[in-house]
Amino acid sequence: MATVFGSVRRHIFTPSLHDVTFAARGFPVTPSAATRRLEAIPQSVICGFEWGIETKTNDELERRLEFIDAPLRGFAYEGAAMALTVLDAMRPGNRSRARELLTGAGRPHTLLTYIGIGFAMSHLPRPLWRNVIPDLSGTPYYPTMSWLAVDGYGFDLAYFHTDKWVWQQRRPAPYAWEGDPEYFLRACDQGVGRALWFIHGGQPADVAATVAKFAEHRRADLWSGVGLAATFAGGTDPEGYATLRTLAAGHVPELAQGAVFAAKARDLAGCVPEHTNEAVGVLTGLSVPVASKLADDVAAGGLRGEGVPAYEVWRRLLHAHFAETETVAY
Repeated sequence: MATVFGSVRRHIFTPSLHDVTFAARGFPVTPSAATRRLEAIPQSVICGFEWGIETKTNDELERRLEFIDAPLRGFAYEGAAMALTVLDAMRPGNRSRARELLTGAGRPHTLLTYIGIGFAMSHLPRPLWRNVIPDLSGTPYYPTMSWLAVDGYGFDLAYFHTDKWVWQQRRPAPYAWEGDPEYFLRACDQGVGRALWFIHGGQPADVAATVAKFAEHRRADLWSGVGLAATFAGGTDPEGYATLRTLAAGHVPELAQGAVFAAKARDLAGCVPEHTNEAVGVLTGLSVPVASKLADDVAAGGLRGEGVPAYEVWRRLLHAHFAETETVAY
């Protein structure tokens, strides 16, 4: 049973399931079966968050999360990671429930749980950010992919404060994440790009038109985020993915790079829905297993770069693969 304290925290931080629908957010979306499927994603995040706030133990939390349908389960873990990050920040100590979740049952959903930590960041004062990533030694892609937390922060800004961060194209103040305040802004833009896929209900033409309104130097990161969201979340059909690829024009390698990260995340979680197979095929010319392996293969020689985060080196290697080998095809 939820404690009184837990109930108070839940109501302070948690929007209702209705609040995250596209209509409630004021997104320019025509309701359809596809948009309803997309709306189930933020609603799954909310469920995971509520359970994370309410439950006293991770065992109980994990039992609830496993009731979520496999294609949506990672999103529920995303919300749970957000909740436990907030709780850990509110009652700091030697025990980190977020670490226990991310190194345990949440391990297959590693990339999404990083994003959940980013959601928590939007509800926490910046002085607390330095401790939001627990020691995850021994888990896949730690600490390289911790930049996905910044991506999650950017997504949260764009999804819940769309006028400021999307229509006005504002940028948050830099923050020295891993000592790199300039790349912090780029990682935020990758999250904004992911949010654009939801804000426009998976409509490629509308997404592309909005990306084109941003300053040119921001568009590559936005397209990378679009590719990740479109591939992982779905929301269109093969024809729609082909249109998205065409509209990306000079940013097809960035779109493909995002799709590969999504393929890696789905493969790691052991659940690859048909829309991910379709998206990866159209946006990269590869199958999901091959795209997932490519993500590891390009990093096999190391991810060291002069003054560049390892995460960005990884992205550049994938970008170069698609730019140079021309394997991106219908």
